[in-house]
Amino acid sequence: MKSDDRIALWQIISTVLPIIAISIGLGVATQSLSVQTLAISAALFALLVLFLSRSFSLMHDCGHQSLFRSKNANRMAAFLLSLIHGMPHHPWSRGHAFHHKHNGNWDRYRGPSALITSQEFDQKTDSSKRLYKILRHPLLLFPGGFFYLIIKPRATLLLGFFEFALHSISGCFKSIFAGKLPDIGKIAAGHKSNFFYTKGEAIDITINTICVALLWWWAGSSIGYVHFWTLYFLVMSTSAALMIAVFFIQHNFPGSYTSNEEDWSYFKGALEGSSFLMMPAMLNWFTADIAYHHIHHLSERIPNYRLSQCHQANSHLLGGVRRLRLSEVSTCFSLILWDRDKLELTTTTAA
Repeated sequence: MKSDDRIALWQIISTVLPIIAISIGLGVATQSLSVQTLAISAALFALLVLFLSRSFSLMHDCGHQSLFRSKNANRMAAFLLSLIHGMPHHPWSRGHAFHHKHNGNWDRYRGPSALITSQEFDQKTDSSKRLYKILRHPLLLFPGGFFYLIIKPRATLLLGFFEFALHSISGCFKSIFAGKLPDIGKIAAGHKSNFFYTKGEAIDITINTICVALLWWWAGSSIGYVHFWTLYFLVMSTSAALMIAVFFIQHNFPGSYTSNEEDWSYFKGALEGSSFLMMPAMLNWFTADIAYHHIHHLSERIPNYRLSQCHQANSHLLGGVRRLRLSEVSTCFSLILWDRDKLELTTTTAA
């Protein structure tokens, strides 16, 4: 299932241009309040959130080097899409690759909500148990999503530069006190960051932040900063919450494969630890067929526009894949503990 640059380019164009047009339309429509403008604004808001979901899925494909054939094309497309989402792509794709490498191994990876075992939960105080449940309530996805996309990368950047500055200053003083001229290059090269895994990651976050800040400044100066940040917070919080929710239920569902380190199987993690989310065709389009998550985890290099075809061609081999309906979403969100003894997801009530 090879990538096709023509399809990939059309997907980018048919997603980015509507996002730009709808964003401008939403900014204009919300400048006045009336029944008509409120109705238009609500429709534009919903449409923008859906297109952002598609955009994030395309960026996700770029991280797997599957959208386009070449690494450079995927890298450029990922950077463009990362500006739309305000989130640097490089560190996100590294973390996502870890998820793919260890999916289903709950000793190594416990999802975006950092779930704990039922045994650990039992040892918590009553107040700690309440806090744990509150922080994993679906409504917290909205502020949490904004933090994840917008705030966390900037906080990481500031802390990383502050750490680097302290290291450099300390290194210079040590050299001076030892009676030596500080070798700035050597001191900088000897720094090992607790916030950036690679130099490329630090550069990516820096460039992304500069470009996004310029876009924020331009948009804010065009429609007013209070107006812009109100819309921006609502749109980005909602779109992030939607995609995190989809990601969560694709791995946290009744009967999901949740192995320990010793017995873990990559293929079981892909087929039994990833669901086939049954959605209407329209939602499949807006999420770039990410619902075929079992196929995606079997082979991450299959582009989104080949997932459905691959599923149909191999449906006779996929009998063990969990078909998940949207009506089961609430049940999925209740599974916020891992029972390590039974190797299954469970609820706080059962614990």
